[in-house]
Amino acid sequence: MNTNTTPPAGAPPRTGAREWIALTFLLLPTFMMTVDLGVLWLAVPALAADLGPTSGELLWINDSYGLVAASLLVLAGGIGDRIGRRRMLIIGSGAFVVASLLAAFSTTPLTLIAARALLGLTGAAVLPSTLALISTLFADPRRRATAIAFWVTALSSGIAVGPVIGGAMVAHFWWGSVFLVGVPVMLLVMSTARLVLPEARASSARPLDMMSVPLFLAALGPLVYAIKRLGSHGPDVPVIVTLLIAVVMGVLFTRRQARVSDPLLEVSLLRDRTFRAALLLLFLGLAAMNGVQYLAPQYLRLVMDVPPLTAGLWLVPPALALILGSQATPVLARRLRPALVIVAGVAIALPGFAVLAGADGREAWWLSAGLSLVVLGLAPITVLGTDLAVGAAAPERAGAASALGQTAYELGLAFGIAMIGTVAASIHRNEVMAHAPSDLPDPLVESAADGMGGSVAIAEGTSGPSGEAFVAAVRAAFDTAFAAAAWTSAGLAILVGLWSLVSLWHLRPLGSDPEGTRTPPEAVERL
Repeated sequence: MNTNTTPPAGAPPRTGAREWIALTFLLLPTFMMTVDLGVLWLAVPALAADLGPTSGELLWINDSYGLVAASLLVLAGGIGDRIGRRRMLIIGSGAFVVASLLAAFSTTPLTLIAARALLGLTGAAVLPSTLALISTLFADPRRRATAIAFWVTALSSGIAVGPVIGGAMVAHFWWGSVFLVGVPVMLLVMSTARLVLPEARASSARPLDMMSVPLFLAALGPLVYAIKRLGSHGPDVPVIVTLLIAVVMGVLFTRRQARVSDPLLEVSLLRDRTFRAALLLLFLGLAAMNGVQYLAPQYLRLVMDVPPLTAGLWLVPPALALILGSQATPVLARRLRPALVIVAGVAIALPGFAVLAGADGREAWWLSAGLSLVVLGLAPITVLGTDLAVGAAAPERAGAASALGQTAYELGLAFGIAMIGTVAASIHRNEVMAHAPSDLPDPLVESAADGMGGSVAIAEGTSGPSGEAFVAAVRAAFDTAFAAAAWTSAGLAILVGLWSLVSLWHLRPLGSDPEGTRTPPEAVERL
């Protein structure tokens, strides 16, 4: 049955209990998508010891989820606009269950990489659908900002809470069990989505332009590969070549979008300076946050020698700080310009980066406190960047706009791991090679230097006084690398603050402009 809930002209759109219940339901798959990312971090030492992946394979295991998702988010968002966002959510949830089972019972690094890539595909289907449905449900800018704050809280806290869940699972079960946590949740989403959520699709959507799809993949695929290779090889010739290919194909794709009547990507969105600013804000902000957030659980385990469950518990305060920062953002943004909220957050995060850089094998509470300051301060970036990106789109293009914002988010996550991980891995390797005991075989030292995740396990397998010295050298190398990662992330955070002042200063506090109230959606079908 079609419904038309358009309020009288000039009246704010009404939001009732049904919308808030639907929001609560949408937070479940959103949370699980990023739990599945964070849950792996404390499992890395165990799976590295069991599967024996190379350094490159370990990076692929960690990165393939976000990179595949980033490659397909816009395409999946466009498909969701056409076939229905609720339907896309159900399809993605089913694929998530299959991929999770494959990951849990993987016996080789290549199988696990393939499973993680399939999980990335499910993330591309699920995340734009949830955000687009929120945009459909909440037309009033102030309530939409609050709803998006909850969505960002679920998205970000999944990354923060994931290591807590992963630590508990690894402490009691095998490493593959971390992938089974989301299976019952996504089965619930599949079975009850039709009862809770409206179906929403673009009212005038036409079939996908079949020339746009390969052009888009040919543009974003090389970009994703370049970011991935940057993490393991640095800025070499293949990285430069693939970046050039991405630029050329991106120009061809953009030109086609300007010519076709129903483009896969609404080029007009990219002409909006606020939308462009939001995308770069998400990219840089998530890179700054995730590069060091990814290494922190490993630091607890490998340098501080904290048991998995205890390490997970020490990551609870950062998770709570992230929730606090996300929920406080829309309240502050109603009173202050978004640029000021972001700059104030960066000012809070910078001392946190300094604390992390000075961890130097201290107690676990030191790292927990530093990471809490970082995520508390950077939380407004995700909330405001997402809200600005979603608010720039007309309702019928909500899926595509949400997907483009989420693409910037996922690329930022991947770029943070790739760039900051490259810095950390390079320093770690140099430190291990320089300070390992001279009487150890070169292949053994090379093996420990080549991968941060498995380096301590390799060193601990060496007996005698040289083995003890080797373990100390590897842990000291990780500590030096972690400090460098923290300072690099701090530099990115400063760039975010400067960018927000330059590009977002023209924006008034949220809801202060009555002309910003968006027209309620016209194509909501309740089936």
